[in-house]
Amino acid sequence: MKEKQKKFEFPSAYTVIIIVLILVQALTFFIPSGKYSTLSYDLDDKNFVVTNAKDETKEEPGTQETLDKYNINISVDKFKDGTLYKPVAIPNTYERIEKPKRGVVGTITQFLNSQVQGITESVDIMVFILILGGVIGIVNSTGAMNAGMLRLSKKLNGKQKWLIVIVMALIALGGTTFGLAEETLAFYPILIPIFLMAGYDTMTLVATIYLGTAIGTMSSTINPFSTVIASNAAGINFTDGMPIRILMWVLSVGLSMIYTIRYGEKVRKNPETSLVYGEMDTDQLEEFKTQAQGAGEFTLRQKLTLLIFAAGFIVMIYGVQQLGWYFTEIAVVFLAVLYILAFTAGLKEKVFVNSFVTGAADLLGVALTVGIARSVGIVMESSFVSDTVMNFFSLQISNMNNVLFIIVLFFIYCILGLFIQSSSGLAVLSMPIMAPLADVVGIDRSIIINAYNWGQGLIGLVAPTGLILVSLSMVNIGFDKWMKFVTKLLLMIILLVLIMLVGNVLI
Repeated sequence: MKEKQKKFEFPSAYTVIIIVLILVQALTFFIPSGKYSTLSYDLDDKNFVVTNAKDETKEEPGTQETLDKYNINISVDKFKDGTLYKPVAIPNTYERIEKPKRGVVGTITQFLNSQVQGITESVDIMVFILILGGVIGIVNSTGAMNAGMLRLSKKLNGKQKWLIVIVMALIALGGTTFGLAEETLAFYPILIPIFLMAGYDTMTLVATIYLGTAIGTMSSTINPFSTVIASNAAGINFTDGMPIRILMWVLSVGLSMIYTIRYGEKVRKNPETSLVYGEMDTDQLEEFKTQAQGAGEFTLRQKLTLLIFAAGFIVMIYGVQQLGWYFTEIAVVFLAVLYILAFTAGLKEKVFVNSFVTGAADLLGVALTVGIARSVGIVMESSFVSDTVMNFFSLQISNMNNVLFIIVLFFIYCILGLFIQSSSGLAVLSMPIMAPLADVVGIDRSIIINAYNWGQGLIGLVAPTGLILVSLSMVNIGFDKWMKFVTKLLLMIILLVLIMLVGNVLI
């Protein structure tokens, strides 16, 4: 009797990240190390600090004349008011530097250190994820989620499409306005049962949430971490080119909705067409249905529990958008929710604590994925190859005609976004170098901002160094399945971007 051949299984999120880390580390041996001189503003001394490739520093007067001297076409006010708080690359100052020496032992040390450093630098995000998981565990223990889910599923009957439309639209709105991204990890545990009860699969859920954040941030309009800081670094107002950015948001988000709805409805009508059919936890789905159907009366205590839980998200969104909060402050919000639930949830002390620990444990793997993903960027930074890649590309496109220039620039930002995941970091590194090239080829600098936004944002759909692997790990979907789902949409959005960019150049 023939032995049954083992089916190939795509590696887990951890393994994919480690493979990418090894490949990037190997590339650093072949890509020369180099640095641009940078200029930053000292808010205390009111002077500019110029740092060259050898890390030698000198002070310059904090005036517009200094910026003109270094060919940085940015208003000095942007530095003085703290808008540009990161060091800005000075054009035409790239220098090769000696590559950091590391033998076999040094390479292994860098490989291991980068992962530990990535985890330590991501502690705030990881703590937020664990606290959130614990709070969700407590909410589930009260039965509030099941009872609320039953009520919602009845109201959604025949209107399931609106679940995709509303969730994606709200997340995409957050992405385009204030860069809603990692915060969306909080929505997965809540929406999993709701989407499954609606007849969709976990791929539809990932598409709804992740396309919302990825396409929303890609088509940024007033996002301070991309459009605003990039416009300031390019020496223009962030409102320049706003109409085409709004149009891009409408078209790309609309296209993503239609794409996701078509897939989701096909799965709802025939579950066997699901890309994750046979891989979903069917026992979990049946458990959701059984618990929801047996939820009984939606009690006042359960309603209060869900209201307190929802209030945490409202405060989180307000704090991120209006008060500039990051993950430490967000974690504090949900820790406060935890203590409030201790008095209102009605659970016994041991049940309460065990529910929290179990809920946090469920998201431990996700938290570790966040930390390890950061290691790729750390290797790039410690090997000083990011500036070399930037200098190479800027030289290649400097003599192109305007249409070819903007097309190639878009793909360059796709590549740069693959390795430099920080949108603000990429902005202050690239804009002082790329924006002046717009003047040379005769196009508006706002179009450079669009190429930057759409390039570095679009690659986020598939970049293993970004948020996609973390999102997939929330629902145990392999990266290969995601690629099967998103490839056609990716090609359609690339075509849309190129039409928009070329049209913007020719009009």
